[in-house]
Parts: sequence; C-alpha cells; structure tokens
Amino acid sequence: MQRSVITGTGSYIPPVIQTNTDFTRHLFYSEDHQPLPTPPGEVVEKFKQITGIEERRYASDDLTTADIGAVAAKKALIDSGVDPETIDQLIVAHNFGNVLKNTIQTDAVPSLAAGIKHKLGIKNPNCVAYDVLFGCPGWLQGVIQADAFFKAGIAKKALIVGAETLSRVIDVYDRDSMIFSDGAGAAVLEYKETTENGAGILSASVQTHSMEEVDYINMGPSFYPGSDPHVRYIKMKGRKVYEYAMKHVPAAMKDCLDKSGVAITDLKKVFIHQANEKMDEGIINRLYKLYNIPTPAEHVMPMSIHWLGNSSVATIPTLLDLVRREEIKNHRLSTGDVIMFASVGAGMNINAVCYRY
Repeated sequence: MQRSVITGTGSYIPPVIQTNTDFTRHLFYSEDHQPLPTPPGEVVEKFKQITGIEERRYASDDLTTADIGAVAAKKALIDSGVDPETIDQLIVAHNFGNVLKNTIQTDAVPSLAAGIKHKLGIKNPNCVAYDVLFGCPGWLQGVIQADAFFKAGIAKKALIVGAETLSRVIDVYDRDSMIFSDGAGAAVLEYKETTENGAGILSASVQTHSMEEVDYINMGPSFYPGSDPHVRYIKMKGRKVYEYAMKHVPAAMKDCLDKSGVAITDLKKVFIHQANEKMDEGIINRLYKLYNIPTPAEHVMPMSIHWLGNSSVATIPTLLDLVRREEIKNHRLSTGDVIMFASVGAGMNINAVCYRY
C-alpha cells in the first residue's frame, strides 16, 4: 500500500505586527460610502469579539508573496530532508500574485511557482511548477492535486506552498480589512509505502458552489467617498459567507471523515482555515452534532488567528507547522493520530482531507 505522506513543513511569519489598537485611528465607511455611526474603538472591539483577532502580521515592504513563499518552502525542504532536485511538482496556492507595496497591479507572470522554483535554485526541468487559484482552500487543494498525481503515477514528491500578502489588497476604510494578513506555509508530500494503519492521506472531499454564492468574496471599489472606482480591493459579504460555511462545511467534513472509515471519536485534531474564530467554532460544533455528539473533544482545534489573523491559503500550513514544532499551547501530534484539514473560501469552495500522522 502507498499513501501520500507529509515529510516536512515550514512557515514564514512576517515581522510587522498590526494590532487592533492601530485600527482605532481609522475611519470606517459603509458600502454606500457613508461613515459608520459607531466610533472606531467600538467597531474594533466588536470585531475582536466576533473574529478573535487581536493582531495580525504584515510582510515588510521589500518582500513579495513569492519571496515569503520561498522562505517557507526552503524550511519545508530542510525539514523533510528531500533533495530539491527530486521534487516532481511545485504547487503554489495564492489569490493575488505578487502585489508590490504601494502599487495596485497584480503580477502573476511568471507564475509564483516559477519564481519560487527560481529562488530555491531548482534546476531540474522535470520539476513542474504551477499555481493554484482556489480561494482560501488553495493550499489544501494543492495537496489534493498532488495526491491525485501520485496515484496516477505521474509524480512521487511534491512541494505545496501557500503564500499571500493580503495587506496590499485591502480597503482600509472597510472594517473587514482588519481580518486579513500576510504569511506563507509549505509542506513536502511524498508517495511512500505504508501499512493499512500507516501514515498518509486517507480521504478527501471537495465542492464548489458558484451560483448565488459566486460573489460572496469578490473585488470591489473602496468604501471611501470619492475614491477611484477603477481601483479595486478584496471585499466580503460577511453574513453570507458565515451562513454558507455553517451550512456546507460541516457536511463536507463529515463526508471526508466517513470516507476515511475513522470514527469521529478517534479524530485527534482539526486544522481548519483560520477565517473567523466564532465561525470556526460553529463549524466544529455542527460537525460533532452531525454525529449526535453535543460538544467537540477538548483541544481538538488548534488556533492561530488571535495573533496571525487570516492569511488565506497560508493559515493551514502555517498552523500545521506551528503544531508540529509544539509552538501552540495544548497541541501536539503523535504518530498514528488521525487529523483533518478543512477550508472554505472564494468560489465558493470547500475542501477537507483526512490524514493519519
């Protein structure tokens, strides 16, 4: 039996800390360009209560998304001990390419994967480098794609990177701008011989809902009165996203777990996209209730959103790397633990993977 096994992880946590206090000096506007009647301090406090975010990280001005992705990728390669020249697939998940500080144009030519391959100095032309655009679930989708390539006999080793500099595409006059952050995470995946109870990917589930849900997360003009309508920023219909996630994500996670044949009582950890603390807690609660279990197991869901914010495709690989290095309180992994990865984001896309550590 062969399975796709994570043999190394790495992450890059940017050095610039943006606290909630920093946002109390901002003026926030509504979608119709009117000032919010609530004082900024109260807006920020309510935001913290809902999302759990107290601070977030921004990349320094001199670094691009590809730069920080390459740092995380190099750490993952070192952790795995894999020769970079033996990587068959270099998959990079992002949503906005390289956005240089103080510019408004997305640069995705060459692809970020090609740029990261260059920065890593990988010369082997058979290391195929390409990007994945799949909203926040992009990194996990890269893992699912690599697993499929392995099973098809096309590849045996893959490096999957998730990197984003969302701080450069936010509208600072929109209160939702406080959610987003920068960061990068990466993992090396190898197709290895294993036993029935050995490590590796056990199952996966993926869905895309693109009817009325298609523009729940989109690009739009600034909320600031008189702003240039041709300059667009990331926008989110928060209530719609929340309702969508509550309805569809637990069901997709259950589908994945059922495919794996693992009982929910044997699930040790859930690495869920760090989008919003209340939303993530709601998703986990609903997942357990689908199995008629009233409350989740203690310490089942590690969180980093409080101090890292929502770095989109980077949240899950970064969180995994932090837990593997035992840098998240009350969370560690042991051989044989069954864990789940799950994400939701623009598309609207959902995915989940069950994995034995």
